[in-house]
Amino acid sequence: MYCARKITQDLLYVGGSDRRAPLFEGAHPIPQGISYNSYLLTDDKTALLDTADRSIAPLFAENLRHGLDGRSLDYIVVQHMEPDHSATLGMVMDMWPDAQIICSAKALQMMGQFLKRDVSSRVRTVKEGDTLQLGRHTLQFLTAPMVHWPEVMVTYDRTDKTLFSADAFGHFGAPGGSLFADEIDFERDYSDEFRRYYANIVGKYGQPVQGLLKKVYALEIDRICPLHGHLWRKNLEWPTSRYDLWSRYVPEKKGVLIAYGSIYGNTAETACAAAALLQEAGIACAVYDVSATHPSYILSEAFRYSHLLLASPTYNNGVFTGMETLLHDISAHTIQNRTVFMIQNGTWAPNSAAGMKLILEGLKGFVFAEPVLTLKSALADSQKEELLHFVEAIRTSVEETA
Repeated sequence: MYCARKITQDLLYVGGSDRRAPLFEGAHPIPQGISYNSYLLTDDKTALLDTADRSIAPLFAENLRHGLDGRSLDYIVVQHMEPDHSATLGMVMDMWPDAQIICSAKALQMMGQFLKRDVSSRVRTVKEGDTLQLGRHTLQFLTAPMVHWPEVMVTYDRTDKTLFSADAFGHFGAPGGSLFADEIDFERDYSDEFRRYYANIVGKYGQPVQGLLKKVYALEIDRICPLHGHLWRKNLEWPTSRYDLWSRYVPEKKGVLIAYGSIYGNTAETACAAAALLQEAGIACAVYDVSATHPSYILSEAFRYSHLLLASPTYNNGVFTGMETLLHDISAHTIQNRTVFMIQNGTWAPNSAAGMKLILEGLKGFVFAEPVLTLKSALADSQKEELLHFVEAIRTSVEETA
């Protein structure tokens, strides 16, 4: 049975959701699933904006047939060649052999690699500012390289003022029957997954995101249609302002992300004691055990908070494995402008702080604060005053943050 939904008189949602896949891109947990959005525009000519993941291929094909209602498909606009949006491209091409593909030159190159066939005779490549006339609707194409692949473009419907934003402004989590963000309490239900999606999928590419935002701000936009998650037709400043903040690596909130690794519980006890003291002092904190929480969630919090408190035992003369994984993830996503405090633990040779700093020290604007709190197996009774001074240094640093 088809499950399509009308967006405007001429625009139909023909995508769907996968609630069974445990991981997105084989890496990020998606306990609430993920949607693969696809859009059909019907005018004198018909245009499909992106295909879908193979996990929803039967539903997607049925939605598309329903939307066309016996008409032919004239154009397939490929904004992004990642397989979660192109795995069914070959299927659609075979179903409508006369449909012309509209894409960037880089996407055409990738198309041959993924489809393993020469499709150049069916492709019209477009560049910045090129347009496609469908009848009443005029589509304008804007390049968005490295948001988050090099071939990406977005599409602006000049007639209905709709921005088809590719992977920008999407989120993890399949919509629960709703399609538009204003149909639910989005901030309550999806804002964390909106941030986690940005941090893990787009977060590395702050400068390209800023480039896209300049183009977006120059347009008059009534709705945003991303390739994942809810569509936006009200309060468009909510997603765009957050992308602006995160892509400039400005913290959302003054406070402390506390991430700890702990083998026998002693490092955890000290990290949690620091969290309690900070909370008592009025400092917002989020506390995570790196062995219990997937790094994608903790990375998201690193985009949120101004300060990081990292606590790790010394393990094989280095950093605890779960902490090492997290820090490499933070480094790979090139977060900037954070202040880092550290707790290290070791029974005979505590040196995990040096290892943590080594992983992160190449990040722009990272400040490694003193003092480092060093434990010998556990926090000694004689160190309680030292812990208070350590927490006071964190509190002062947070409160002095602009």
